[in-house]
Amino acid sequence: MKITFLSHACFLLEDGRNSLLIDPYLTGNPLAPAKAEELSADFIAVTHAHGDHLGDTAAIAKRCGSTVFAVAELARMLRNEGLTVSDGNLGGSQATAFGRIKYLPACHGSGIPGGLACGLLVEMGGKKIYHAGDTALISDMALLKEEEIDVALLPIGDYYTMGPRDAVRAADLIRPKLTVPMHYNTFPAVRQDPSAFQAMMEAKGLTAKVMAPGEILNL
Repeated sequence: MKITFLSHACFLLEDGRNSLLIDPYLTGNPLAPAKAEELSADFIAVTHAHGDHLGDTAAIAKRCGSTVFAVAELARMLRNEGLTVSDGNLGGSQATAFGRIKYLPACHGSGIPGGLACGLLVEMGGKKIYHAGDTALISDMALLKEEEIDVALLPIGDYYTMGPRDAVRAADLIRPKLTVPMHYNTFPAVRQDPSAFQAMMEAKGLTAKVMAPGEILNL
């Protein structure tokens, strides 16, 4: 099981048989270590429809024949664009070829009328990965402690999402084995020092890993 950080909120999860790409914002992303046309994925999951998350979903899915996971309203829009879609909604989960995916609450705009932003709990390769999407700190995160999450991917950019201090509070509620910061330094409004975040985590007895764009984490 490995996780590749592709900058911003984009990650590629692979278990040796299946690949899942999350929030593939590559085109127009100054930190992206790869171009959209260089990536392939069996599945794509999108947390919401803002351009820095929906990104290259359609182009990659059409080229690769990927199935796209998204909440109902966004899924309908993508289906109308000719994509293969598996829709869901907050609180629901579904079995997949790689394990299971569950849609979790995220406090953020959806980017599409009537839609909802979400976080994702992915079970893959015997591991649990929580991708928080773009969210504020919410008390529901305390419920995730029972999930015994292996890796939490949390935004630290502030301005549009949680900032570093709230991300530390989120990690303290969730208690994952490892936290990886995301959604920072892509553009000026979300400029942050990830090493300062890591230091705040360590001061709380929590483990964090700062990943460089293109870096691979083996679990």
